[in-house]
Amino acid sequence: MKSVVRKLFINFEKEEKWLNDMTAKGLNFVDYSFARYLFEEGTHGEYIYKIELLDQLPSHPESKAYIKLMEETGVECVGTYSRWFYFRKKSKEGPFDFNTDYNSCNKHDKKAASLVGILGFLNLIFAILNLIIGLIVEKGYFYVHLSIVNWLIVIFFTPMFISYIKESERKKSRCMNNDGDS
Repeated sequence: MKSVVRKLFINFEKEEKWLNDMTAKGLNFVDYSFARYLFEEGTHGEYIYKIELLDQLPSHPESKAYIKLMEETGVECVGTYSRWFYFRKKSKEGPFDFNTDYNSCNKHDKKAASLVGILGFLNLIFAILNLIIGLIVEKGYFYVHLSIVNWLIVIFFTPMFISYIKESERKKSRCMNNDGDS
């Protein structure tokens, strides 16, 4: 039996944890579209899920090659959304991680922050421009309304951006503390 859960995350690590909590309850994630998760019933804790932000879209040869490489190691790509890739592996085969050291982890957080930051900044520019045009042009209601949409996107992306930056700083701090312990 399949079920749909609608949920929106601003932090991919929390989303990843939630997916793993869901599989612990016997609901295996099988597909994603914006804020919509599709699950099917399965064995409790059957899979381990990981989310990764790749440099290219799923249709790009680089991404296809990466997915093929992952499949050769027993990791399945169960969904994609833009450049976000959802992977899973049977839990009985042991844990898996893409980012095994601080540098690769930090690079992943910075990539996510950059993507969200750029999209947020572009919407901020468009929000200001659309507002100005809407106030200057006679009957510029369309531009004012478009500006409101841009502002809402900026408001949505800002906490995401801050979350990724804070997480990167937390990891940096943990790494520095661990280096001092050895």
